[in-house]
Amino acid sequence: MTHPQLAGFPVVVEADAAWGDMDSFRHLNNVAYFRHFENARVEYLRRVGWFALMDTIGVGPIVASTQARFRRPVKWPDRLLIGARVITIGPDRVTLEHRLVSTALSELATEGQAVVVCYDYKAGKKTALPNDLRAKIDALEAGE
Repeated sequence: MTHPQLAGFPVVVEADAAWGDMDSFRHLNNVAYFRHFENARVEYLRRVGWFALMDTIGVGPIVASTQARFRRPVKWPDRLLIGARVITIGPDRVTLEHRLVSTALSELATEGQAVVVCYDYKAGKKTALPNDLRAKIDALEAGE
């Protein structure tokens, strides 16, 4: 399934709003949105092979910051579409944009960003993005 609000997002995952994620105001609790963003982000990182790099050379992703802007409350039941795409690439980091669309509302419910730093887990410090990872990100963003 796709939605116009997710045009240009190479990774879109689907999930149901869970009854257990509702808060006392009868809408999705704020932390649940971050979990949905995380699931889309993890799928993005999996597709570009970042976890495989972590397994082979010890260089992997670490989230430096994340934020969300809540536009519409999501209520149960609902089917959610969550997109992830890279909007900037730096020498040692990428910034991903996230969007969460409610199919019940057929509207954008939440948008946000996450800064993901390339981290050398063996050395315990940030490191440059490997060239092959940059190439895979470019290819995914180009729809290849």
